[in-house]
Amino acid sequence: MNIYINGTGCVSPQLTAQGGPLLGTLKEYEQVRLAVVDPDYKQWIDLKQIRRMSRIVKMGVAAANLSLESAGLSTPDAIITGTAYGCLDDTGVFLTKMVNQQEEMLTPTAFIQSTHNTVAGQIALLLQCHGYNNTFVHRGFSFENALVDAILILGEGSAENILVGGMDEITNHSHQILSRFGIYKKAPVKTMDLLNSPEPGTIAGEGAAFLTLSNTKGPGCTTMLTGVSTLYKPLWEGEVIGHIVKFLESNNCTPEDIDLLVTGRNGDIDQDEMYEEVAAALFPDHPEACFKHLCGEYPTATAFGTWMANALIAEQTVPEAAMFYGNPPEKINKILLYNHHQGTHHSFILLSHVE
Repeated sequence: MNIYINGTGCVSPQLTAQGGPLLGTLKEYEQVRLAVVDPDYKQWIDLKQIRRMSRIVKMGVAAANLSLESAGLSTPDAIITGTAYGCLDDTGVFLTKMVNQQEEMLTPTAFIQSTHNTVAGQIALLLQCHGYNNTFVHRGFSFENALVDAILILGEGSAENILVGGMDEITNHSHQILSRFGIYKKAPVKTMDLLNSPEPGTIAGEGAAFLTLSNTKGPGCTTMLTGVSTLYKPLWEGEVIGHIVKFLESNNCTPEDIDLLVTGRNGDIDQDEMYEEVAAALFPDHPEACFKHLCGEYPTATAFGTWMANALIAEQTVPEAAMFYGNPPEKINKILLYNHHQGTHHSFILLSHVE
């Protein structure tokens, strides 16, 4: 069964919500935390609702609508999302009030809006979608498991068009907490220099990206989702290499068939070592592109990476800002997206070009 990507939408620290060529206007930063570039949300959300919505809900609604618009749809048959942190802003508001007010006279609104499935629920309400609605909260596998669920549902034939997305936000509270674990760099770094940074740590990011998947090829479709696979806590790099080989074999291709490798390098010398090992073993002469210097590091960053990989196939060109190694391929038929989150959650997404 073929799974087609008929539409995509993305809200990120880049100008991805404005349309046009991929990275046509590159935004460069010099900081340790990237925030999304907010589009004009009034296009999709009523003004009175905008004031009550948290940032991540607005991001998700905008990306979902962009994806449906590019697919030429008004309402999907199902909505599936993945998020590791959920609505952190509302969670922080509720917990702060709980402490300051000594657990008395608390309004439940912030708590109700802090649940992880708030984004998918709000999208369904705005689109009047009464079909299957599910949210995966599986850390670094949240978006990937949403993709797998969509593939299974399309295989069953119980839905024809499925909206699949991944989103996470960074707040002052969460950034402060995560910084204690040494995840982020201590000093600001230029985003275009991030991948060659000799210092440990990476930069924080956020964003929302959606795909409209179907087993029927849409009029503007250029990309097919060929396969998705995950690997949890491999013991060493050889296990990852073997998993990739088996994954490609199960989808009737070999490392030589991959035209472009897209990796989740994030500028942390310890985290990026695995990408070096895999590239040297399986793709020594293949061109490699990266995406986390554009969107920052967060558990569902693979949603942005998948959105970018789809755009690379659609435009058949790789912007200089995205290239990490080698020369851009003249023809992009197959892309392997390999990402790992914190060295434990390894995921592999195979995309193919369709005429």
